[in-house]
Amino acid sequence: MTTATLEFLTTLEDVIRRRANEDADHSYTASLFSAGTRRIAQKVGEEGLEVALAATAGNKDELLEESADLLYHLLVLLADSEVTLADAVAVLEARHTA
Repeated sequence: MTTATLEFLTTLEDVIRRRANEDADHSYTASLFSAGTRRIAQKVGEEGLEVALAATAGNKDELLEESADLLYHLLVLLADSEVTLADAVAVLEARHTA
């Protein structure tokens, strides 16, 4: 994974946070925030299941598509919960050094 790839995730995270306050009729991201935490969490669960099913089916293209959807919805959920991807990475780093 390149630095540019990781930078894209933080850029996407910024875009998601900005769209939280946009018109829900014109932004899918804003519509998720408008629907609330429960709906966002439901989308994360749905996408996680779709990732698992794609992996077990051995369909790499579908696995990549569903993984992208999962990452996006996870970033929305993190923003809705007022935490960042960096916060989650810090937890992983702490576990790695333990």
